[in-house]
Amino acid sequence: MSKIVSALLRWFFKFRGIDIDYNVNIKPSPSISRGIMNSKPGNIQIGAGAELSRGVILKAYGGNINIGKNVFLGEYVTIYGHGGVEIGENTLIAMHTCIVSSNHTIPSQGTLIRSQPDILLPVKIGSDVWIGAGAKILGDVTIGNGCVIGAGSVVTKSLPPYSIAVGAPARITGHRHE
Repeated sequence: MSKIVSALLRWFFKFRGIDIDYNVNIKPSPSISRGIMNSKPGNIQIGAGAELSRGVILKAYGGNINIGKNVFLGEYVTIYGHGGVEIGENTLIAMHTCIVSSNHTIPSQGTLIRSQPDILLPVKIGSDVWIGAGAKILGDVTIGNGCVIGAGSVVTKSLPPYSIAVGAPARITGHRHE
């Protein structure tokens, strides 16, 4: 039954302009939207063998979300692609993680924050990365291949390949060994 649901969801999203490989496993209740920003529709690509767990939210908002092959997105992972999000192959992203590729301008007093345009800040996550539950990945960050991000961490700065980082803000505590 779940294979039928997954196939129907793939068909539904492909019909709406989302580029989903045939071999993607989609659990019930996803929210996937290209969105429009400045009259430009967003793009979402999901590679072969990827798995989207229950409640995953992918919102391009006129930007791009590119998910590589064999990527796992846990329950209720949220990705906002305003400024562009790229996730490499064989990456694991645990439940309740949030990836945001934009920020707000902080204007002077008397100017509403809400009235200001978003600042677009790309996020690039390498291949073979493990992001723990509830992590937050903020814009203008590159996470190198093979990194491990601890649960609940807030990544505000780029991390070199094979780093192990934890905390809020995340700091490097070690490296994966050969």
